[in-house]
Amino acid sequence: MSGAKLGHKFWERKTLDQMTAPEWEALCDGCGKCCLNKLEDEDTGEVALTRIACRLLDDATCRCVHYENRHQFVPDCIVLKPSNLDTHAYWMPQTCAYRLLWEGKPLPDWHPLLSGTSQSVHDAGVSVQNRTLSEFDIPEEDWEEHIIEEPT
Repeated sequence: MSGAKLGHKFWERKTLDQMTAPEWEALCDGCGKCCLNKLEDEDTGEVALTRIACRLLDDATCRCVHYENRHQFVPDCIVLKPSNLDTHAYWMPQTCAYRLLWEGKPLPDWHPLLSGTSQSVHDAGVSVQNRTLSEFDIPEEDWEEHIIEEPT
């Protein structure tokens, strides 16, 4: 859904908890990075991103293939909400609109709400489009071999 249909720059006029469900969903830029498996160091809390994708991530579109009923397939998939952002922001992508707005930062120019096209996130090289491996193909004990730097 385009930003124009939701109201001009609604994210600058509303707090995250004031947004409607369509506005909240429109914040997602479609980069796919939140659907990559992460490794967290138990001692330091540092989070490492891997190129191992959730089984439901479409590598070409960077979208969940079963978004509406994803919990039937991945019960521990996070439902991000304004009320739980404080406990999840630390592992969210650096470029994630939810995280950026929660931190009081602006959306980047390539964000689809500003560019008017969902392709802009891919054109900017920020997404994981065509860069992932399926979690079905890589044993969990080998995930450390697939740690990557976040595309930003």
